Amino acid sequence: MADQSSETVNKLSLEMETVTVSSSQAPSSSAGLQMSEEVEKRYRIVRSIGEECIQEEELKNLLAKKAAPICYDGFEPSGRMHIAEGVMKVINVNKMTSAGCRVKIWIADWFAQLNNKMGGDLKKIRVVGEYFQEIWKAAGMDNDKVEFLWSSEEINSKADKYWPLVMDIARKNKLPRILRCVQIMGRSETDELSAAQILYPCMQCADIFFLEADICQLGMDQRKVNVLAREYCDDIKRKNKPIILSHHMLPGLQQGQEKMSKSDPLSAIFMEDEEAEVNVKIKKAYCPPKIVQGNPCLEYIKYIILPWFDEFTVERNEEYGGNKTYKTFEDIATEYESGELHPGDLKKGLMNSLNKMLQPVRDHFKTDARAKNLLKQIKAYRVTR
Repeated sequence: MADQSSETVNKLSLEMETVTVSSSQAPSSSAGLQMSEEVEKRYRIVRSIGEECIQEEELKNLLAKKAAPICYDGFEPSGRMHIAEGVMKVINVNKMTSAGCRVKIWIADWFAQLNNKMGGDLKKIRVVGEYFQEIWKAAGMDNDKVEFLWSSEEINSKADKYWPLVMDIARKNKLPRILRCVQIMGRSETDELSAAQILYPCMQCADIFFLEADICQLGMDQRKVNVLAREYCDDIKRKNKPIILSHHMLPGLQQGQEKMSKSDPLSAIFMEDEEAEVNVKIKKAYCPPKIVQGNPCLEYIKYIILPWFDEFTVERNEEYGGNKTYKTFEDIATEYESGELHPGDLKKGLMNSLNKMLQPVRDHFKTDARAKNLLKQIKAYRVTR
């Protein structure tokens, strides 16, 4: 068994070392890679997604040498979809595909079960995964270069490739190193973890190689397991490491909430929230006057509204400055910090933008029978941590 496991992992490593070179490969020199204008453009698009990139030179090299890099993203189907999972993912995926990337979205149903989401009920988890796909479709995700893959189906169909890889990763890492990765599940090292939750990081690390990913495009909260994958490359002497492109994590709407919570409806805007629900949540959101840092309303504008609309409009009476359209976050932040832009006006503009953005999703879930039924089921489920 040991020989077979080692042989499988070595074979996978060799397969992943192969890089498809595009016919328009940019020349390189001893001074470094010289990028063509086209590659430079693709790099700027892809790099704009990440709050952090490990490593930028590797990303430039990849885009210069490979016409259609594989980008991996994934999610646990675990309840209603908040706006970061919805709109931010659509923005990021569409950027990746516009830059020529093939995006593999890993519907991690087995992982949700391991992490006890939806009470570990795979039937419910499946419903949630299908609901997520309906939202992305309605929100405008470009699916031409996107492949949705259910982890249970893919792992079962290629078990001889997957499990030897998981076992090899587990063998090459000590338990404390794996425990440092449990943040990826929304857990901490001090939590009372099940054996399944110890297995989870080894499996997620294996996913990256199993899916032959060139780029890991996940949130900052997934960084530790992505770094584990790069460390594993050192262990198996693999030169081409997966590039980590970690996007920003939106905070919750209430004061002191570092992230959104599906168990707290006021902490986030959900993708099928009605207009009145959006308005109430934004009205109650933390938005201290003249404070930019740690202001969730400004974060929504920076990371959702501006990338989506390329502008942000505030509507006011003439006596309070009149209507104004901003093109950059810097201009918004400057006027907000000075007091020229009032929290009430900013919130009103944010409500208008969010409702305009979400209306196609609402319409889809009201007019499409399948989507309507999925949402009805989702709302009846109890969210488990």
